[in-house]
Amino acid sequence: MALSFCGNDRGNAYSVDNGVLDNGCFVDALNLVPHVFLLFITFPILFIGWGSQSSKVQIHHNTWLHFPGHNLRWILTFTLLFVHVCEIAEGIVSNTRMGSYHLHLFMPALMGFIAATTSVVYYHNIETANFPKLLLALFIYWILAFFTKMIKLWKFAEAKLGVNELRFCITAVLVVLYGLLMAVEINVIRVRKYVFFANPQRVKPPEDLQDLGVRFLQPFVNLLSKATYWWMNPLIIGAHKRPIELKKIGKLPIAMRALTNYMRLKDSYEEQRQKTEDPEKSPSIWKSMYRAFGGPILLSSTFRYMADLLGFAGPLCISGIVENLHNSANIDRTNKTANMTFGVYFMSSTELLKNTSVLAVLLFLALVLQRTFLQASYYVTIETGINLRGALLAMIYNKILRLSTSNMSMGEMTLGQINNLVAIETNQLMWFLFLCPNLWAMPVQIIMGVILLYYLLGNSALIGAGVILLLAPVQYLIATKLADTQKSTLDYSTDRLKKTTEILKGIKLLKLYAWENIFCDRVEETRGKELTSLKTFALYTSMSIFLNAAIPIAAVLATFVTHAYIEEVRLSPDKAFASLALFHILVTPLFLLSTVVRFAVKALVSVQKLSEFLQSDEIGDDSWRNGEMPMSPEVCKKYKYQENTKAINRKGRYRMDNYEQPMRRQLRPTETEDVAVEVNDGFFTWGSNLSTLSDINIRIPTGQLTMIVGQVGCGKSSLLLAMLGEMQTISGKVYWSNKNRYSVAYAAQKSWLLNATVEENITFGSPFNKQRYKEVIDACSLQPDIDLLPFGDQTEIGERGINLSGGQRQRICVARALYQNTNIVFLDDPFSALDIHLSDHLMQEGILKFLQDDKRTVVLVTHKLQYLIHADWIIAMKDGSVLREGTLKDIQTHDVELYEHWKTLMNRQDQELEKETEMESQTTLERKTLRRAFYSREAKNHVDDEDEEEEVEEEDDDNMSTTTSRRSKIQWKMCCRYLSSGGFLMVFLMVSSKLAKHSVMVAIDYCLADWTSLKRHNQSLNDSFVNSTNYTQNDDTQIAQHRSYVPVFIILCGAAIALCLITSLTVEFLGVAAATNLHHNLLNKIIHAPIRFFDVTPLGQILNRFSADTNIIDQHIPPTLESLTRSTLLCLSAIGVIAFVTPTFLIALVPLAVAFYFIQKYFRVASKDLQDLDDSTQLPLLCHFSETAEGLTTIRAFRHEARFKQRMLELTDTNNTAYLFLSAANRWLEVRTDYLGAVIVLTAAVAAIWSTSESGLVGLGLTYALTVTNYLNWVVRNLADLEVQMAAVKKVNSFLSTESENYEGSMDVSQVPEDWPQHGEIKIHDLCVRYDSNLKPVLKQVNAHINPGQKVGICGRTGSGKSSLSLAFFNMVDVFEGKIVIDGIDICKLPLQTLRSRLSIILQDPVLFSGSIRLNLDPEHTCTDDRLWEALEIAQLKNMVKALPGGLDAVVTEGGENFSVGQRQLFCLARAFVRKSSILIMDEATASIDMATENILQKVVMTAFADRTVVTIAHLVSSILEAEQVLVFSSGTLVESDSAPNLLAQENSLFSILVRTHK
Repeated sequence: MALSFCGNDRGNAYSVDNGVLDNGCFVDALNLVPHVFLLFITFPILFIGWGSQSSKVQIHHNTWLHFPGHNLRWILTFTLLFVHVCEIAEGIVSNTRMGSYHLHLFMPALMGFIAATTSVVYYHNIETANFPKLLLALFIYWILAFFTKMIKLWKFAEAKLGVNELRFCITAVLVVLYGLLMAVEINVIRVRKYVFFANPQRVKPPEDLQDLGVRFLQPFVNLLSKATYWWMNPLIIGAHKRPIELKKIGKLPIAMRALTNYMRLKDSYEEQRQKTEDPEKSPSIWKSMYRAFGGPILLSSTFRYMADLLGFAGPLCISGIVENLHNSANIDRTNKTANMTFGVYFMSSTELLKNTSVLAVLLFLALVLQRTFLQASYYVTIETGINLRGALLAMIYNKILRLSTSNMSMGEMTLGQINNLVAIETNQLMWFLFLCPNLWAMPVQIIMGVILLYYLLGNSALIGAGVILLLAPVQYLIATKLADTQKSTLDYSTDRLKKTTEILKGIKLLKLYAWENIFCDRVEETRGKELTSLKTFALYTSMSIFLNAAIPIAAVLATFVTHAYIEEVRLSPDKAFASLALFHILVTPLFLLSTVVRFAVKALVSVQKLSEFLQSDEIGDDSWRNGEMPMSPEVCKKYKYQENTKAINRKGRYRMDNYEQPMRRQLRPTETEDVAVEVNDGFFTWGSNLSTLSDINIRIPTGQLTMIVGQVGCGKSSLLLAMLGEMQTISGKVYWSNKNRYSVAYAAQKSWLLNATVEENITFGSPFNKQRYKEVIDACSLQPDIDLLPFGDQTEIGERGINLSGGQRQRICVARALYQNTNIVFLDDPFSALDIHLSDHLMQEGILKFLQDDKRTVVLVTHKLQYLIHADWIIAMKDGSVLREGTLKDIQTHDVELYEHWKTLMNRQDQELEKETEMESQTTLERKTLRRAFYSREAKNHVDDEDEEEEVEEEDDDNMSTTTSRRSKIQWKMCCRYLSSGGFLMVFLMVSSKLAKHSVMVAIDYCLADWTSLKRHNQSLNDSFVNSTNYTQNDDTQIAQHRSYVPVFIILCGAAIALCLITSLTVEFLGVAAATNLHHNLLNKIIHAPIRFFDVTPLGQILNRFSADTNIIDQHIPPTLESLTRSTLLCLSAIGVIAFVTPTFLIALVPLAVAFYFIQKYFRVASKDLQDLDDSTQLPLLCHFSETAEGLTTIRAFRHEARFKQRMLELTDTNNTAYLFLSAANRWLEVRTDYLGAVIVLTAAVAAIWSTSESGLVGLGLTYALTVTNYLNWVVRNLADLEVQMAAVKKVNSFLSTESENYEGSMDVSQVPEDWPQHGEIKIHDLCVRYDSNLKPVLKQVNAHINPGQKVGICGRTGSGKSSLSLAFFNMVDVFEGKIVIDGIDICKLPLQTLRSRLSIILQDPVLFSGSIRLNLDPEHTCTDDRLWEALEIAQLKNMVKALPGGLDAVVTEGGENFSVGQRQLFCLARAFVRKSSILIMDEATASIDMATENILQKVVMTAFADRTVVTIAHLVSSILEAEQVLVFSSGTLVESDSAPNLLAQENSLFSILVRTHK
């Protein structure tokens, strides 16, 4: 066949005798002109443009802009491209019917395709450069193309061609498209006036793009980039070189910020509220959500419908391809020239669809489009869900800021409930929104699927569909059961964590008493219950997985078997494989339906909780306190000027303060207003209409120090809160003078700190003033504490940072109140947690000097009556009303009785004062604990870097090597570690059953292919016309042969279903086994680790292993592992089948595999980083909520609501940005893997069409190719998830390598006498002790001898090694030289259990465990009740315990909180006495108790332990003045050893110096 443009099979191909336009070939040539014109004009411009741009590869997005009609143009262009493809196909197929090549049939279409592509590339470049003048070229092109196509259509119409001819339809569509594009172009000219108008319009890009911080470009990029997430490429590929940080993901566009969405939701909520007549009825949250976010959800649903409908194109195309291959032999080639007009062939539409190559291309396009729509639908719902969550969080936060305090304190709204609202309910709603489109898309999908099946298979299809529908409720049932089991598992794990926390907090005591195994068993017991629950969970999960896999097999089995027996028509391969594909499509919505319904139910509950919360009581509107400035908590005006709110609010406020400041000073002498706050006839309540404060009439004088005193619980704090407007007013008024109405510095009784640095906690949003800051720190004597912190005042404190002691926290709160520049300061019992020195210092320096010099009005609630002499005004309270008010002089003269009462109290306080001064003060103690914590942590940093990951990740490492090593591949070692924990039998079972299952699945489908493409001997070629009546007798053999496949098919399906069950069970139970072993080993390792381990490893880190990491290992790894293995094997088996059917496919597989490798490689790294960012930004947000709820009164007193709101919005936006990027990255991956899947289908189809395989096998290959598209992205997603989850195994594993203490010892237990130590004689020879082999020794060459029954005191300055000696007695530290011999046995040789169980110790911090009193005294259950009562009697506790319900079995709450510190210390004494040991060691045991208790202790020790050796390590030298022997230590060496009187006699002995300085 010779090649020519008009074809050379006719002589008159080039003649124009009948008129130029009547030559069809000429008209086609004319159609080429516009395309060539466009290419000539645009190519130079594009090349010049790109050449100049190559210097800055990417145009920066601050010039981006969308011209009018942007999206419409893209849609039209894509449609145009599709129509051109059809035109090319039609031309090529028609061409095959001609005698010679007619290039004019497809050449113009091809050029049109190229030109359309060029037009959109050209347009995009002009748009990003914002240079509209160049659009003129396109305008001309559309006009030319429109007119040339019009001519062609007109000629077709003249020749009486109509809708039956495909070419006529295509031309008509093209005319419409070109016309519309021309209209779009005219519209751009009309709006932008870039040509034909005198003054073109200047347009700026949207403000989001001008802000370079906005990196989330999805809303601003063009349609193609939107659909394929092309703009994510730099981020995802860049992640490979450098980790993604928060800076890199920038800010959110304005439309997605929490504030914008909050305003939308709030407006629709308020609208609902105004509509409802009944004020009691709450506005519907559902309606308001629909009003605010309904639009995007509808858009998403539309996308979803389109995707679902396109999904059915797959099976239909397969059916067509197989059928046409089947019948390709008998296509009629007779009517070659039947439909000739203009000398060329015109085909009908149906004819084109019989061409297998055309169907293959259509299948490819349908898949690409379906996947694009599906991902678009996902993206839109996720974005809307995130927006909704942001709006809800802001709504909840605003409500929290207005909650009435009584609500919080009366327990109607607990912190837990608020945290649940924030962490759980908002997420439930967000998830519901994600799954929402499924609710209405799925029924449609199911109905469509069933209709198509019926059309393909007749009645037997209904049976298959029936099987699926019948089993769907079972799935729903299992899903609900799963949720319940998860709840009970959660309860057990909370319980287990509580017990583990207790063990870790009291680990020192447990080791000293050798009780660690007993308590370990308690945890194991709870863990056992948790594991039982986990096993149930695993069972239900595996059932769910099993059903999901087995339902399609069962349905296929039922359908095909009934079809073989009911229908008389043979099952053809095209119908068989189309229906197989349809069943695969149907299963997904049915499986998801149960999930969606469950989420819908949860969402209903969440909305219920939310609306209850939003309806709860609010605090009264206290505009009186703001005077004329209406800055009520709800500063909604700030929303008008979004960006600058923070600055404006704050600056305005400080300016106001600064103006007042100098004026206030001058006003002093003449000031008339001497009352700052006045309360008249006040009756206040905490909500239950009983007034807590009654008949309050007080005045607080301006610029004076007012003190409020009274017994515990008489309403002092309530009075402060009533003045602040926190209580509900029943009657009466609170007046604030004009000057003071703005803000009050308030230090609450319960100290409240932010999770921020020390400096931020003190400045609290005020500008930093160095001198003032230093004065405040000195006044509160915080400098020594700050010096101890690792980063000074830049150290983070609070949940994520260092935990400070009560006194330190309180001083920071007071410092915050002092630092604020306010006229009034309210201090609520600031001395409660401070010792006497600090209280005095704070009173003198802070309150009297710092505040009074500033002439600030101070209101101080206190119990320390000795400060009353400093008060300018005193308010005495009793039982919720004011007893007296006046100066101290007034009270002395008018109420002598009260004054005397105060005097006696003051004397008592003075005595305590003496005792306190003797003691090493509480503060020094606190500082000591702080120093210990850091000393050990620093030591750790020199020592072991095994678990440094956590620290490393936070440090910004710029050097390449470390970042890549941190982000190395999946730890295969960890995978092996995990699997081996599960046991080799389970692993073997899992692997073999998985392989067997997938082999059987392939066998089923192969059997089906073989069955349906049976060779028929006696049937003519046109067997397509055979119907039931045509069967003759000799077809019986045929039918028999046909049905002989049924038993094989049934057996295979049965085997597959059984294997599905086995695989799903093995994976889940492998997970349970691994979880059991890992937790058991972890617990044992940690409980038996040396005490040093607990000094250097932060408690939080250990607890994390038991909470978060264990949870991941328990519940998250098994399903991920299952999903990963399943999707990987499915993909591999599919590729195997395709390669078996058409080996040529393997050639195409190589580039596809390479592409896939790179996509997953880049994605996994980026995904892990984004996941980390999402996790790390979530925590601060939740913390901020709980912080706010705890510190409500403080925030409201300071009037800082606006600042906290702003902070909340920032945190929400940061978290949402990370989450949005994460979901965009998932879409990026899915779009790419889906397109790869589509390419696999295309290559498989093309390979099948060109090869000469059996039609049944082709159907098999294509059905498998279709499944690949679904599973490719799951492989990558699961890999990425598994990588993140394996980190948990790695962390647990790093703890499994810690050294245990040597419990064995070199002596056998049998060699130790039963009653050892009988006498209690202790000899110490050349003892050298250190905490760790690479640390300096803490005791050096100590020699001492203690006689049986002797009372020995050990003293020395802080850090001299006193406590280390007590630990050495129990072999808790590294004794590397010398020895301690007790009653003739070297303790280092004893088994630890024996040694520690035979000695007794009372520790400085009293430790009690939750449980019963009996458990705390005798966890081993070896003693009789009498013995326990005796011990309690000695400790003076018998009467108190008797009074408790349950006596010895009375409940002890966590940490013994239900007893006072003194009582706890006495319990510890009783515990030491229960164990009748001849040696008792008291380690600073009297440091935390009051005078009375200490006296009891001393007495008891002297009497009950009269015949035993008692070693007392003393804080107070005074407590060992009676000791028979005193050992004085100084920096690790023993310097003096003699009886106390002898040492005191020596003037210059260290002991006498200590006694003198402490007196």
